[in-house]
Amino acid sequence: MSVTLDEVRQVYAEADCLFAAAEVDEAIDRMAQAITGRLAEANPILFCVMNGGLIVTGKLLPKLEFPLEAEYLHATRYGHKLYGTVLDWKVRPARDLRDRTVLVVDDILDEGATLGAIVDWCREQGAREVLTAVLVDKKHDRKSRPDLIPEFVGLETPDRYLFGYGMDYKGYWRNAPGIFALKGY
Repeated sequence: MSVTLDEVRQVYAEADCLFAAAEVDEAIDRMAQAITGRLAEANPILFCVMNGGLIVTGKLLPKLEFPLEAEYLHATRYGHKLYGTVLDWKVRPARDLRDRTVLVVDDILDEGATLGAIVDWCREQGAREVLTAVLVDKKHDRKSRPDLIPEFVGLETPDRYLFGYGMDYKGYWRNAPGIFALKGY
């Protein structure tokens, strides 16, 4: 089912702004400080989870003023749907992770199946330590793995369908200037 530009524009016009851009940027600053405090001497590999993690990673990286290697991976359960399905690895990291500290950066921790699979994969590759950073931790009781608790969280939100700052509505509005909740969702 395709989406029209009219629908996409209407979704944005009717959405509730939960966090304005300035609030999100302040959260990213706090994340950067916490990550720096924890990883400045760790020589980490940072993985941006595409496509959702692109914006938060892009804003976070210049604030991490210590040596690190930045890479990306692409694993998704959503595609352009509003709900998750089977995990699809589009791009797996080629980096050797043995005995390395890994930081996985993503836009949101919702149910956690995607992030959990990525963490497990990094551990299977021999990473010494795997940490996670998410811009948004959505609060609800449907987490697929209650033990998956991000070490670094920018913001917490209620259980609503979100878009903006990397999160999308059917492939659109990753670029929205804030974090928005879909009307009625």
